[in-house]
Amino acid sequence: MTGVLITLDGPGGVGKSTTHQILAEALSLAGREVLAVVQPSRSVFGQTVRTLGGTGAMTGRALALAVAADRHHQLDTEIRPALAAGRTVLLDRYLPSTLVLQRQDGVDTDFLLAINEGIPIPDLAVVLTADPQTIHARLDNRGTRHRFERDIDDTHRELALYEEAISIVESIGFPVLRLDVTILDRDAAAAQIFLHCQRTTATVDRTVPQPR
Repeated sequence: MTGVLITLDGPGGVGKSTTHQILAEALSLAGREVLAVVQPSRSVFGQTVRTLGGTGAMTGRALALAVAADRHHQLDTEIRPALAAGRTVLLDRYLPSTLVLQRQDGVDTDFLLAINEGIPIPDLAVVLTADPQTIHARLDNRGTRHRFERDIDDTHRELALYEEAISIVESIGFPVLRLDVTILDRDAAAAQIFLHCQRTTATVDRTVPQPR
């Protein structure tokens, strides 16, 4: 029995983490055995990577390699075993986020794809977007900001990179569900994703190829 891998990406302030939590609860109530995880992982190494990246103490290729190392380790120790057991894995941040955050750090796409070669292609890749002003206002309400979230120009840049990231991952086989949550609250967004998840079944095991 093969489980289903569902990923959730989007710019900071779009409501991704809350939507992830609501969706995990809804899928569990619907009878799925759910593993809800995040990247970077909640391991000591993963949280160190998150802190170093957020503060800028580690940047560029070094950070990209650390993020990829944590991802590969989490896949081997948590995600692939859960999928092999038939569970639904709901993952907060995956390759689309790498293709945005690490590119903001000046790392080129081919390098990022090369160090992520062999990671599984999800059965459903959800990308949340919203109007830049809406995202910026939500960041203000949240209070804390990543180093790439200082002003609205950063938000515009992040959204533009997500447009490019969507095209890249679609070109290598990611089935992308793009959802604009400008006027949707978290419950409504989670409900729409839930309906797509209920129709999503495991596909043939595919992995990210080497960049050409």
